[in-house]
Amino acid sequence: MREHYREELEDINTCLVEMANSVGSAMSKATTALLDADVTLADLVIAGDEHVDAVRESLEERCFTLLARQQPVATDLRTITTAMRIVADLERMGDLAAHVAKLARMRFPESAVPAEVRPIFLEAGHVAQSLVTKTGAVIAKLDVQAATELESDDDLMDALHRQLFTELLSPDWPHGMESAIDITLLGRYYERFADHAVSVARRVVYLVTGEREMHAVGSHAG
Repeated sequence: MREHYREELEDINTCLVEMANSVGSAMSKATTALLDADVTLADLVIAGDEHVDAVRESLEERCFTLLARQQPVATDLRTITTAMRIVADLERMGDLAAHVAKLARMRFPESAVPAEVRPIFLEAGHVAQSLVTKTGAVIAKLDVQAATELESDDDLMDALHRQLFTELLSPDWPHGMESAIDITLLGRYYERFADHAVSVARRVVYLVTGEREMHAVGSHAG
């Protein structure tokens, strides 16, 4: 019975890693759909979000079942409750990727992203991919050191977000209010995606160390 319990905990962790990879792939595809005005890819991301939602429901149900049947204490209790919080963060990351894809679809056949800010969103897509790749590794290996390194990637995303606003607030912005609103929303989606990745990392640090804060140079509240 106990062996089955340990296997279930390990499998839940494996599913979390797969979920992280899935939302990372979704954001990567959403970025491509956004920059290339690729409506087929956008639809793929939007449809795929239902699978992410289903995975969240399944994992939460498994965690609740373990809590009810095993009545875990100490580290095991922390493992299960942390997994439930991580799955919520990952599901939200999937939602944000879908939001990007929906905006790309809404503006099709035009691109939602004017030429002036394309490089920023291209870089934001790269940073998002780096964050989620590291997030998956942090979950898989319970790697506290790697978790602290996600903070610096989040700083990069914050810098890109500020760069976007510099462009939008320029008196030379030629694309009107609708485009400005699109860009503001998109910037927020990428920023929140990064914030949730850091939240996952912080939860892993808490799981391993019992401490709520990551102690690293450049650490900040997200």
